[in-house]
Amino acid sequence: MESSSENLVKTLLRNPSSIKTKSQAKQLHAQIVKTRGSRSVSLATIILGIYSDLNLLKESLEVFNNFRYVPTKAWKSVVRCYSCNGHFRDSLACFVEMRGWGKLPGSDVFPSVVRACTHLKELRVGESVHGCVIRFGMESDLYTGNALMNMYAKLQVSLLDCHVFDEIPQSDRGNSGLDSVSKIFQMMPDKDVVSWNTVIGGNVQTGLYEEALERLREMSNAYLKPDCFTLSSVLPVFARHVDVLKGKEIHGYAIRHGFDKDEFIGSSLIDMYATCTRVEDSYRVFNLLSEKDDVSWNSIIAGCVQNGTFDEGLGLFRQMLAANVKPVEVSFSAILPACAHLTTLHLGKQLHAYIMRVGFDQNMYIASSLVDMYAKCGKIMTARWIFDRMENHDSVSWTAIIMGYALNGHAREATILFENMQHDKIKPNAVAYLAILTACSHAGLVDEGWNYFTSMNRYGVSPDLEHYASIADLLGRAGRLMEAYKFINDMPIKPTGSIWATLLSACRVHKNVELAEKVAKEMTTADPGNMGPYLLLSNMYSAAGRWKDASKLRTNMKKKGMRKPPACSWIEVGNQVHAFVSGDTSHPYYDQIHVALRDLYERLKQEGYVPQISEALHDVDEEQKSDLLYTHSERLAIAFGIISTPAGTTIRIIKNLRVCVDCHTAIKFISKIMGRDIIVRDNSRFHLFKDGNCSCGDYW
Repeated sequence: MESSSENLVKTLLRNPSSIKTKSQAKQLHAQIVKTRGSRSVSLATIILGIYSDLNLLKESLEVFNNFRYVPTKAWKSVVRCYSCNGHFRDSLACFVEMRGWGKLPGSDVFPSVVRACTHLKELRVGESVHGCVIRFGMESDLYTGNALMNMYAKLQVSLLDCHVFDEIPQSDRGNSGLDSVSKIFQMMPDKDVVSWNTVIGGNVQTGLYEEALERLREMSNAYLKPDCFTLSSVLPVFARHVDVLKGKEIHGYAIRHGFDKDEFIGSSLIDMYATCTRVEDSYRVFNLLSEKDDVSWNSIIAGCVQNGTFDEGLGLFRQMLAANVKPVEVSFSAILPACAHLTTLHLGKQLHAYIMRVGFDQNMYIASSLVDMYAKCGKIMTARWIFDRMENHDSVSWTAIIMGYALNGHAREATILFENMQHDKIKPNAVAYLAILTACSHAGLVDEGWNYFTSMNRYGVSPDLEHYASIADLLGRAGRLMEAYKFINDMPIKPTGSIWATLLSACRVHKNVELAEKVAKEMTTADPGNMGPYLLLSNMYSAAGRWKDASKLRTNMKKKGMRKPPACSWIEVGNQVHAFVSGDTSHPYYDQIHVALRDLYERLKQEGYVPQISEALHDVDEEQKSDLLYTHSERLAIAFGIISTPAGTTIRIIKNLRVCVDCHTAIKFISKIMGRDIIVRDNSRFHLFKDGNCSCGDYW
C-alpha cells in the first residue's frame, strides 16, 4: 500500500500548476528526493519547471546544475527564470548556450528571450532572435508576436530619440520607426488587447497620432474593449491636439468601465486637461482618485506649473510631502520651474539640498532645472557652478545657462557659451536661438544678433514669432525704430500684437510719439482686445504733456471695459512671499515701511537723487507726482526687505510690469547707500543693482 507522501507526490505531479508557494514547492521537492531519489531526469525537470514558474531563481539553478544531461525543457525553464528575475544578460547567455547544444527553442521560451533583448536594448540580437522565430515557424504565436512588437517599438524609439529623431520629417517617421511593428502586427493571425496596445502605444511614442487613433477605431471594430493601458496611451494624443472634447469622451468611457480610478488613467487625464488649460478639471480628477501615488501627485503639480499657477503647484508639493509621498526625480523637474518663476530662492536651496542627499543631482533634467532656477533667482555664478559640474550637457542644459546669462545682463558670456555649445557638437535648436537673441537684444549687440538670426537656416531651424519679436526688440532698443518697423511689415508671417508691442515700447523709450501712433494702430488691428497700445500711448502722451490726448485714450479704455492691471511686486522673506501693490497701505508692517521709505528718501536726496517726475503719468502737481513715485510697489517691497533682513542680505524682487526709469535710478542709489545687492526681475529682464550700478547698463 502506497504511503500518504507518495500519494501526495503523484497528485501534485499530475497538476504542477497547483503549487502556488515556495514552501509547497520545496516540500514537494523534498518528498520526491525522499521517496524516489534525485536521479530521475523527468522528475527533476518537472520540479525545475515549478521553481521557474514561481520565479525562484536560486532553487531553479540548484536543480539545473545537478543535471548530467540537461533536457530541453530544463534549459527553457532557466532561460525564463533568469528573464523574470531581471537577469537579462544571463537569460540571453543561457539561450545561446542552449542553442549551442542543439536544443530547439519554442513559443514557451521566445517571449522571455525577446524581453531580455528589449531591456538590454540589444536590437541586433533581438533581430537575430526574430530570425530564429521565423525559421522555427513561431511567428504566428500570440505571445511571441507581442514580445517582438514591444521590442521593436521600444528599441527603435530609443534609437531614433532626441535630436536624431527630430531631424526625421513627420511624413517619413512611419518608414523609419514602426515598420517592423506594423508588419508583425499585420501577420499575426490572432491579436489580443496587448497586441493592439503595443501598436497604438508605439504610434503615440513616435508622434504618429492619426495612425494611433485609426488603430483605436480598428480595435473597437474587432470587438476588443480598450483597457486602462489603451486609454492612457491615447489620452496624450488629445492633449497634443488640445482636443478636450475627445478627451472627455475617453474620460466618460473610463468612468463607465471603472477605469477612472486607475492611477495611470488618472495621471493621463490630469495631464490631458492641464495641457488643454483646463486646470480645474485636472483638480477634479486628482481629488476623485481614491489612492494618490507619486505619479498622480507629480502630474497635478506639473499641470499647475505649466499653466502658470505656481503658488498652487508649490502648495501641492508641500501637501505631497505631508502625505508621506517621497518625491522622485520627475517631482523636482516639475516643481523647480515654479521656484524659478517666483524666485523663491530659500525653497529652491532646500530642494537642491534634498536632491543632493538622494543623489539626483547628476540627473541631466534636474540639473538643468537647477541651473534655470538659480539663474532666474539672480544667482548666475551658482547656476554656472552646477552647469560645470554636470558630466554631460544636452541642448536643454546649454540653453538654460545661455538664457540665464542673457537675462542677467551678461551678453558676452552668453555668446561664448553659444559658440562652445556648437563646439560640443550640440546643434542649437529654436529655444537656444531665442536665448542668444535675447542676450543680444538686452545688450544692444545688433550686428551679432542679426548674424545669429540669419544663421538659423544653417541648422534647419525656422524662425517663429518669438525669434522675429526678438529681432524687432533688438532693433527697437537700439533706437533703429524705422528699421524695426520695416522689418515687422516685411515678415513672412502675419505680425501679432505682441510683436508690435515690442516696437511700441521702444517708441516710448526713444520718445517717438509719431511712430508710436502708427504702431498702436497696427497693434489694435492685430489684437483688438489688448489694452497695451492704449496704455503705452496714453503714458507717452502724458510724458509729453499732451494731457487731453491721454485723457481721451483713457476714456476710450473705460468705455471698452479695459482696466490697467495694478503694478505688483513680490519679495520672499522668512520663507514667506509678501505682495505689494503701488500705493497700498494694507501690509501689517506698513508703518515701519513708511518710516523706512522716508529715511531712504532723505538719504537719496543727500546723495544727489532727483525724482524723474515725468514717470508719474498723471496730470497733477509736482509734489503729488513725487509722492506717486515714492509709493511704487517695488520701493515698498525693497523697504520691507531692508527692515526685515540682516544688513548685507541680498534683496530679491519680482514685478509684474516694467521697472520705471525713476525707480531704476532710485534703486541704484539704494544699493549704494545700503550696501545691498538688489535683484529685480520685471516683465522684461533681470536687474542686478550693486554699488550704485545696474547689470543692464541702463539699457532695458
